[in-house]
Amino acid sequence: MIVDLRIYTIKPGRVAEFVAIYKQHGWAIQSRILGNCVGWYTTIEGELNTVVHMWGYASQADREARRAKMAADPEWQVYLKKVGELGLLEKMQNRIVVPTDFSPKPG
Repeated sequence: MIVDLRIYTIKPGRVAEFVAIYKQHGWAIQSRILGNCVGWYTTIEGELNTVVHMWGYASQADREARRAKMAADPEWQVYLKKVGELGLLEKMQNRIVVPTDFSPKPG
């Protein structure tokens, strides 16, 4: 198993707007195509204006196939356009992490 850890920095004061747009236009698409959401969070301490979400995959090949399918989905393209037009994102990061042998395994 691998986990795709995504960290998005949102423009100050606009996290709630980003989350609302994602919930309305992005969540159903990602849930349907990517499948295993390990968690979806916003920060309340530390580096603020940050959204963190994690998606579990059987392997890197599974991740690549699912993300390619999502990228080709017309509904996903509409969502990306909405977010882009609003200029909500300042920075996007992702990391692929693997659990240690003693870590609880997500879903």
